[in-house]
Amino acid sequence: MMNIYNHILQAKNEGNKLLAVLIDPDKFQLKNALQFIDKVNKSVITHIFVGGSEVGQNVTQQLVEVIKMLTDLPIVLFPGDVTQISKDADAILFLSLLSGRNADYLIDKQVQAVPLLEKTQLEVISTGYILIESGKTTAVQRVTNTLPLNRTDVDAITNTAKAGELLGKKLIYLEAGSGATYEVPVEVITSVKNKIDIPLIVGGGIRSKSQIENAFIAGADLVVIGTAFEEDQQFFEQLKH
Repeated sequence: MMNIYNHILQAKNEGNKLLAVLIDPDKFQLKNALQFIDKVNKSVITHIFVGGSEVGQNVTQQLVEVIKMLTDLPIVLFPGDVTQISKDADAILFLSLLSGRNADYLIDKQVQAVPLLEKTQLEVISTGYILIESGKTTAVQRVTNTLPLNRTDVDAITNTAKAGELLGKKLIYLEAGSGATYEVPVEVITSVKNKIDIPLIVGGGIRSKSQIENAFIAGADLVVIGTAFEEDQQFFEQLKH
C-alpha cells in the first residue's frame, strides 16, 4: 500500500478531494460490519478512520481486525487514548490537541504511546488537532477537560493551525466534534486553508452531501463523516461511485 500521508499530500497537490468515514468502536456493532463496509466499498469513500473519545480495552483491535477482512481501503486510527492503538491498522493520526492547554493531550498521551507504537508497523502521521465550538458540549471536551476555540474567532483558529504547521505537524484537523450541532464554518476552513501549506482535514457535524461539498469548496482536502449516516440509505446512495 502506498504511504498514506504521501497519498494525502499528492491528492492535495493535484486537487483531488478525499472522504473518510469515521467508525467509533464504542458505538459500532460488529454484527453490522459486513453490511456497512459493503456500502462503504461501493461509495466514494477513500479512507476508513477508526476511533472515539471513550472506547473500551481491545474494542478497537477487534473492530480493525474485522474491517481489515472486508475492505482494501486504508484504515487509519483516530485515537482518543493509547488504548485504541491497533497493530492491524495501516496508519495512526498522532494527535496533539492544539486547541486546549491540557498537557496530557498535548504531549503526555503521546509519550505513553511510544512503547506501544514501537511494537507495530503503523505509519505515524503527526497531526495538529483543533477542536472548534459547535453548539454543544462534545465528548472530546469532556474527556480532555479542555474548551474548544470560539467558532467566530477566525484569527485564533487560523493562527493555531499555522502554529501547528510551524511545530512540524504534517496535517491539521479542524474538528467540530461527534454529533456537533454546527459543522466547522466555511470561513474558518477557507482562512486556515489560505494560511497553511499542509493538508487540511475537516470533520464533525457533517450530515449531508451539500455540507461535504461546501467543506471541499472552502478548502478541505479530506472531509470526515461519522457513522450517523449508517441508517441513512439515501445518503449512502448519494455517495455511490
